[in-house]
Amino acid sequence: MNTNCSTNKTRLTVEKIAVANLPTKIGDFKIAGYRSLNSTEEFVVLFKGEMERNVPTLVRIHSQCLTGDVFGSIKCDCGPQLRKAMEMIEAEGRGAIVYQQQEGRGIGIVNKIRAYALQDEGADTVEANEQLGFAADAREYEQCAEILFDLGLCEVRMMSNNPDKIKALEDAGLRIVERVPIEVQAKQPAAHYLRTKKEKMGHLLDFNE
Repeated sequence: MNTNCSTNKTRLTVEKIAVANLPTKIGDFKIAGYRSLNSTEEFVVLFKGEMERNVPTLVRIHSQCLTGDVFGSIKCDCGPQLRKAMEMIEAEGRGAIVYQQQEGRGIGIVNKIRAYALQDEGADTVEANEQLGFAADAREYEQCAEILFDLGLCEVRMMSNNPDKIKALEDAGLRIVERVPIEVQAKQPAAHYLRTKKEKMGHLLDFNE
């Protein structure tokens, strides 16, 4: 693990645009909007409490999932994971969620729907992405780490089941002091999706179908 907790860049490639209050059904949060300085990507950060460099803080990087987060799809666990992360931060009184616009593990919403059509024909989520000519997971997390640095964080307790995501944030300079599992009850068809992520993508999952 990194011990110095610092970005290798001389300047950040993201810019904070605005911060506002966001009361929700789960609790009261702050919401911040960021823009990338080298792409068209925008980010949202939901956070609560004081962000202190040397206080291990609950953090989640949540990739946009329109179908799960907004429409309540049960093909995945994304929506319940997001709500659980918010509940964990509310209970702790401190934490941050970086919401990145990398739908479908980086392929975009329209291609994600194309992948869903292939899944309807029998492909799993990895096979569907690859049949469309994409990597199984094309997401990047470096700017997410920059946003956490900008918030003032250094030591984080990472809410994630994805070892690649954890390694990416460590490589970017954050100090991961703990991995906090974030699992939700899985029923079909989400259970099949989660089993594919566990068996083909190495996600750290322990669930019963």
